[in-house]
Amino acid sequence: MRPALIAFALVLPALGARAATLPSAADLAVVTAEVKAAEIAFAKTMADRRLDQFTDFVAEDAVFVGAAPNIGRAKIVEKWSAFFKGDTPPFSWAPDAVEAAADGRTAISTGLARDPAGQVISRFTTIWRKDPDGHWRAIVDQGVDVPSCMAAKS
Repeated sequence: MRPALIAFALVLPALGARAATLPSAADLAVVTAEVKAAEIAFAKTMADRRLDQFTDFVAEDAVFVGAAPNIGRAKIVEKWSAFFKGDTPPFSWAPDAVEAAADGRTAISTGLARDPAGQVISRFTTIWRKDPDGHWRAIVDQGVDVPSCMAAKS
């Protein structure tokens, strides 16, 4: 037998075993619902002015990209703490689409962010990971301002 065929024969059972362990469509629907709920709860931390609760939704190794990347929970919380000052949140957000990855361990959410008057100011995208403690945490987050989105279309 040729070496490539031997390698393929050895790898094929492992590929089949991996495919068999992927979550079902029903399981992925549960993941999607969990992540949507996590995103909504994450946004509620801003509305409720609870930086402590916001912090728990951010993974230790997260990257949030704004004007510049903020890497790690401590840096992200330091940067975002300004948004939690005062009685009125400077913006709000809500997901309009959530999708689980095929393995059920990560998911992506996206939606609109609005200013206090309700005007759309940006679109966010967040990648979520289920950590060993069972809590969904943001590992990557990026917002794109509306003017930037419109410029990209032209």
